[in-house]
Amino acid sequence: MQYIERKVSLLTKEDSLEHLYTFEKFPVFMGCVDGSPKNDLAEDEIWDICSKTGLIQLRRLLPQDVVYLNQHNDGIGKTWQDHYVAFAQFLLRFSPKSVLEIGGAHDHIACNVWKSKLDISWTTIEPNPEYIHNEKIKIIKDFFDERFTLDDEIDTVVHSHVFEHVYDPLAFIKHIGTFLKTSNRHIFAFPNMRAMLENKFTNCLNFEHTVFLTEEVTEYILAKEGFKIIAKEYYGDAHSIFYATEKVNKVTKEPVLPSEYVENKKVFMEYISYHSEMIQELNRLIDASAEPIYLFGAHIFSQTLIRLGLNVKKIVSILDNSPLKQHKRLYGTAYIVESPNVLKDKGLVNVILKAGMYNDEIKKDILENINDQVVFW
Repeated sequence: MQYIERKVSLLTKEDSLEHLYTFEKFPVFMGCVDGSPKNDLAEDEIWDICSKTGLIQLRRLLPQDVVYLNQHNDGIGKTWQDHYVAFAQFLLRFSPKSVLEIGGAHDHIACNVWKSKLDISWTTIEPNPEYIHNEKIKIIKDFFDERFTLDDEIDTVVHSHVFEHVYDPLAFIKHIGTFLKTSNRHIFAFPNMRAMLENKFTNCLNFEHTVFLTEEVTEYILAKEGFKIIAKEYYGDAHSIFYATEKVNKVTKEPVLPSEYVENKKVFMEYISYHSEMIQELNRLIDASAEPIYLFGAHIFSQTLIRLGLNVKKIVSILDNSPLKQHKRLYGTAYIVESPNVLKDKGLVNVILKAGMYNDEIKKDILENINDQVVFW
């Protein structure tokens, strides 16, 4: 497979990288597919850290059409739905009139904005737009990169949970600036990645999230590429950070590079140690269990546990709430995904649930609506 190799730090452009950790032969796609497992691809996931800034970055970037094989995020669940409402309200505070949304996999944000009945034009650039249904949205089926141009005039660029996916964050923000005039707005949401890694969430860093974008790094990039922060808010304990920024006429002062080497290396290696110990404990519980065992999350949550050595011999199936994934196979495994509704009337069963910030929402739904005898590990 052809890939792009990062040989220097994204921030300093210097040869200041040291190896952190390698996940060997990890599935290249975190969604679900039809067809045989024999067609699935796996590559080493190699993580480096910049010794000067502490920036953690993936060494080998895979082709985007491999990593984003199909649309695997339908934004279901209360956590995500509340996020779309909160971000739409945040966006409306800055009175956009003509919006370019980057990576709008669905129309949730636009539809929540339009509930205000404001006259806002909306264009979305998205490589997999099959779940955008609002006819008022002008859809451009493509990736947003340096080749992309737009004839329409806009006053606001918007993206939600896209920034962490781009391969070159500085080039991405720089290119956004070419679509905006001075005082136009760039408003976005992205994961609180430091909180995610500190909480040991497996969806923080992967083949899609290839850079550890802390607030310090993000704000350095914004300042360097000519954006002034005018508002900033947190959504959830470890879910998202909202930024509203304004394009400035000229960068008058070079921003200071962050220095996060010690804390970033520490939190990453603690993440690795935590999961090594957790897998040992889960395997002990699996070996001792006489009840059926299910694994929740047709996503990187389950892929990570399996690649780190989870004993899958007793696992009945993988569960997920997303209709996009049910009755398909989780990439990199032989498991066909089922709805949690299969647990109904099964009595005492065990469910391995390591879905990060979504754990409480998932657990509550299963216990209150499907099977109150489920034991969660």
